[in-house]
Amino acid sequence: MEDWWDEVWKTLEAEFADIGDTAQMTRITVRLLMAAILGGILGFEREHKGKAAGVRTHMLVALGAALFVLVPQTSGAESDAMSRVLQGVIAGIGFLGAGTILKNQQGDESHVKGLTTAAGLWMTAAIGVAVGLGKEATALLSTILALAIFSVMPYVVRMFEKDVDKNDHL
Repeated sequence: MEDWWDEVWKTLEAEFADIGDTAQMTRITVRLLMAAILGGILGFEREHKGKAAGVRTHMLVALGAALFVLVPQTSGAESDAMSRVLQGVIAGIGFLGAGTILKNQQGDESHVKGLTTAAGLWMTAAIGVAVGLGKEATALLSTILALAIFSVMPYVVRMFEKDVDKNDHL
C-alpha cells in the first residue's frame, strides 16, 4: 500500500512541476497579476461609464490573453508556434467583441452600438498579450493611452460638435 501512495505522490509532484524555480514563479505571478490589473483599469473606466463590458470582463480578457502566450513561451515554443497562438487570440477576441456590437433600427436611421466596447476588449487582449510576452512597459504605456482615448476623446469630440453647431447657425 505504501508503494501505491509513493507512486501517487510522485505523479502529483510531476503534474505540478511546470514552474521550475522561484524566478520563474515570480515572473509568471507578476505577469498574470499585471495583466489582470491593467485590464481592470480599463474595465473600471468602461463600467463607470455604464458600458456592457466592465471590470471583470476586461480583467479576464487581459489575464486570458497573457496566459495564452505565457504558457507556450515558458514551454519553449518556437516563434512559428507563438505566431499561431497570437493569431488565435486575435481571432478569438474578435468573436467576443462581435458579441458586444448591436445594430438598432430607429425609423430611417440605423445606430450601431458597442463598437468602442469591442475595440476596447481587443485592446485589452493586446495589452494582455504584451504583458504575457514580458513587455510590461509597453503594456503599461498602451493602457495609459487607451485610458486617455476612453476618457479624453469624448470631450474633444463634444468640443468639435459645439463648434460645428455654432457654424451652422451663422
